[in-house]
Amino acid sequence: MRDLFAWAIALTMLALNSHAASPGPDWQRAVNQRTLSSPDVRIVIVERKDGSIIASHQLKAASHTLAAPGSVLKPLLLYRSIQTGQWAASNRVACNRNLIVGRHELACSHPEALPFDSREALAWSCNSYFAAMARAFRPTQLRNLLEPTGVLSPTGLAPREAIADFREPSSLEEQQLAVLGVSNIRITPLELAVAYRWLANEMAKHSESAAAQTIAAGLRDSTEFGIASGAGLGGASVAGKTGTAEGTQSSRTHGWFAGLAPAEDPQVVIVVFVPNGRGADAADVAGEILSKVRSARR
Repeated sequence: MRDLFAWAIALTMLALNSHAASPGPDWQRAVNQRTLSSPDVRIVIVERKDGSIIASHQLKAASHTLAAPGSVLKPLLLYRSIQTGQWAASNRVACNRNLIVGRHELACSHPEALPFDSREALAWSCNSYFAAMARAFRPTQLRNLLEPTGVLSPTGLAPREAIADFREPSSLEEQQLAVLGVSNIRITPLELAVAYRWLANEMAKHSESAAAQTIAAGLRDSTEFGIASGAGLGGASVAGKTGTAEGTQSSRTHGWFAGLAPAEDPQVVIVVFVPNGRGADAADVAGEILSKVRSARR
């Protein structure tokens, strides 16, 4: 009888754990509801632990969409730069809010402020800060910084997927533009999802490191009061980053959001790509999805 009772308890716990680890239906339902009004949006949501897709929209299109990442690249490079000793989290950089690199005008939209440290620069997506960080990299080093994240590699999440288009910068100007996600690099939403999953796992594994603490705090700040605040307006716990960039064929912008939810102990990675729009638009989409999931589970 005791063995039978233990067996029943084990089955019950297995069922509970299985339910807790399989949030797909809630996520897919929320994605379906949100995309009724914006069918062109690409969305990929993956489970952090095993990397499987638990919800998506326009997955085939997402697997073939190559676009400049804009500022969603910043957390990956900042983590790697601090981790490898190329950059210190305490470094401060003043921003005049009107950065010009070559023919690109990269105005910042954050409020006027004292020189930012890494956490603040990430929260407010300060272009001057990351352009300064790019100066610390040696020539031909950018690929080595990015490759461990998976953002330049096939993901295996979709058949016949496109692969990142990356050209190693040959000058400081090109390096700054690549770090800012403006040129020399194009990625897919699937590659971005894999890279942010890598980031979440790295931060969990090295939670006491300066790199992990800086990026985790900066991403939380970004969604709480910074540039990506639209993702947190529904009250859901999420840490993430927006990005806006121009396409190669026109001056129209596309928008990105990449986030980890819940912020305190990420279980999923959510990536939103808006073909015509800005990062703030992508953050709003993510925020609405997160809010719907949160409401469904109350």
